Amino acid sequence: MIPAGLRELMTTFPHAGTVVWIGVRPLRRMPMRSLPCVEAIAGRGLAGDRMAEKIRPDNQRQVTLIQAEHLESVGKLLRQAPIDPALTRRNIVISGINLMALKNQSLRIGAATLELTGECHPCSLMESQLGIGGYNAMRGHGGMTAVVLESGLIEVGATVTAVGVIETVE
Repeated sequence: MIPAGLRELMTTFPHAGTVVWIGVRPLRRMPMRSLPCVEAIAGRGLAGDRMAEKIRPDNQRQVTLIQAEHLESVGKLLRQAPIDPALTRRNIVISGINLMALKNQSLRIGAATLELTGECHPCSLMESQLGIGGYNAMRGHGGMTAVVLESGLIEVGATVTAVGVIETVE
C-alpha cells in the first residue's frame, strides 16, 4: 500500500500539459500525417490512424504519446536539433507534464479521456528514421501507449490533465 504522503506527491503536478503536435498513419510503414485536430474513438484509437482500424479488444496500444521535452533530449543525444515528431511515429506530442509519472492513470486530453497503459519502447525503425544511434537515443525517451476510454476531439493546444490529480496554481 502506498503511504498517504507518497500518494499525494505522486498525484501533485505543477501545471497541466499541452498538446503540441498530432499525427496519424493511415497504413503500416507510411509516413505520419500531421493534423491540427483528431477524433479519439473509445476502444479504437484516433480517426484516420491504422491502429483504429484494428478492432482488437485487448489492444493496449491504440494511441502513442511522447513528451516534446524528450524530442529535444533525443536530438541532443544525436547532436542534432530537436527531432521532428513525425519521425518518432508517435501520435500525440505533449509538453509540460511528465507522462512517465502518469503511467497507469487516466488523462483528459481535450474532450477525450485516455488511459496510459505502458511504455512505448523504440523499434528498430528508429535507426533508419533518426540515423545511426537513433534506436539507443530513443531508449528511455519513447513515450507511452494508451487506450481511449471516452471519445472526443483532441486539438493542438488542448490541455492535458490527469484525472484525479492535484494541480498547483502557479
